[in-house]
Amino acid sequence: MPESSSASSTAPRTVSERAHRAGGQPISRLMHAALARPELISLAAGFVDQQSLPVEAVSEAMQKLMADRSAALAALQYGTNAGYAPLRERLLDMFRAADGHPATEDDLTVDQFVLTAGSNQLLHLVCETILDPGDIVLCASPTYFVFLGALRNLGLRSVGVATDTEGIVPEALDETLRRYDEAGQLHRVKALYLTTYFDNPSSVTLALERRPQIVEIVRRWSKPARPIYIIEDTAYRELRYVGDDVPTLRSFDPSGETVIVAQTFSKSFSPGVRVGWGILPPALVGPLCDQKGNIDFGSPNLNQHLMFTVLEEGLYEPHVERLRQSYRTKLEAMLEAADKYLAPLPGVQWMRPEGGLYVWLRLPEEVDAGVDGALFQRAMDRGVLYVPGEYCYPSEGVEVAKNTIRLSFGVQPPERIREGVKHLADAVADVLDSATPSPSLEAGAAKATKAD
Repeated sequence: MPESSSASSTAPRTVSERAHRAGGQPISRLMHAALARPELISLAAGFVDQQSLPVEAVSEAMQKLMADRSAALAALQYGTNAGYAPLRERLLDMFRAADGHPATEDDLTVDQFVLTAGSNQLLHLVCETILDPGDIVLCASPTYFVFLGALRNLGLRSVGVATDTEGIVPEALDETLRRYDEAGQLHRVKALYLTTYFDNPSSVTLALERRPQIVEIVRRWSKPARPIYIIEDTAYRELRYVGDDVPTLRSFDPSGETVIVAQTFSKSFSPGVRVGWGILPPALVGPLCDQKGNIDFGSPNLNQHLMFTVLEEGLYEPHVERLRQSYRTKLEAMLEAADKYLAPLPGVQWMRPEGGLYVWLRLPEEVDAGVDGALFQRAMDRGVLYVPGEYCYPSEGVEVAKNTIRLSFGVQPPERIREGVKHLADAVADVLDSATPSPSLEAGAAKATKAD
């Protein structure tokens, strides 16, 4: 005899509360849809281009590494918790060069660099280190939905702060912090999370003039007994196709006590290598490494030695330049298709990004692009898959805009991108048509009203 609903609701839970919260992640639902319908053109996956993966560079570097028996034995052994020191030193040099800060102008040291298994591990470790259940993380709205899932899984609160075409709005951030202070809740605000280059999902890069403002605002509201950190996710920095690079938020934090930088080789080289890193305030290095020691006491050592060899042999920059050329072509294909197929539709808007992997669409307000809305299924019927923008909004703060879509151009070749955008435009037109009463119906309704 089947269990009653009351019996099932009181049945013992076999997993932890945290494991329970981890269920139903958006990425799982989207992957299930893609796998169930392999014929779909996926403009959803944030993967890198399969054909651009650095097979030859990795092969050359691995042969070089394995040719030296002493180096090979060291690479195949356990590594240190913080990571391979020569790679960390190389990353320090690269970071200083990118931000334009000679070693004589800052106190940044290699001891503040920690290597991780991709930047997601770094983000998770940071949350485990500085946050307790119920604490608040402010986020640009919209923001990286996988990070939002991690916050929810840890029992944390995500609060959205308004953004525009230049990134998070400083006045909105200041007002949000003021509001929590007046409510006696500022002590629960522990961090601000931002993707400062070609944001996932919006593709916005935080404007240069706003960067020192954001650091100053956070430092002003932060107190020694309850610091507020800025978690700066720079995963897409290398993927710039037009315009000039700008320095990180970390470059406007000379004391190094406020900004935490998360970076990775997953987007610029290979996600399979799984090498990411963090630049931490000195006070967090020990506590974070203690957390890390409970998980892996050293992320994959062989991969770190491999990446160091890639850099030393001059194999990294040529690959990044080829990647930029490939993605620039794909982005142009998506924007050209948007101009051709989406522009004629009323109320459809999008940004023209300077880099990254995404284009952010805003549809007329009456169009629900969410997974339970009419457009999502209509788009799949037409043969295309996208990420509903509703997934990218924190659970509190800025209202969820259900008429938004994230499109990724990283995976598909240009011709498939064009085809996918056309299918999406057809689906949007279908939904708009179905929402608009026909002239005959409108006339009939007017006559009925007059007769009444």
